[in-house]
Amino acid sequence: MTYNVITADYAAAPMIAPEDIAAIKEAGYTTVLCNRPDMEVPAPLQAAAMRAAVEAAGLTFVANPFTNGMLTQDVLDLQEATLKEAPGPVLAYCASGTRSTILWLMVQAKGGADIDACLAAAERAGYQLGGMRPQLQAMADQG
Repeated sequence: MTYNVITADYAAAPMIAPEDIAAIKEAGYTTVLCNRPDMEVPAPLQAAAMRAAVEAAGLTFVANPFTNGMLTQDVLDLQEATLKEAPGPVLAYCASGTRSTILWLMVQAKGGADIDACLAAAERAGYQLGGMRPQLQAMADQG
């Protein structure tokens, strides 16, 4: 299993599997956040199966799936609430980690974080999302 640390409290990962949960827990993550829709994965990797594996390990599981055409305010609000309410570090996953990183960036911009610092953190983790800067700035400006 690979994952990309963005901050001490947030990492993004490509698709994980139930057998990865022990390593996620050992790494100190307390919440697993699924940003991948069930329609993209086989039944053993769908949210219900992942929830069962994550919760059996004593971790919190949150399903917040989306694709580019499915990004709504509700998705952004759930991502933000999950990050705020998590008792410890969050590992979010999707197909490559990019969607999970995009949502993290949006939450940070909405919260007034330094956009350039956030984009730099995403880049250090392997996500080249500088093209989102205008959109993130607009979100920050709206507060």
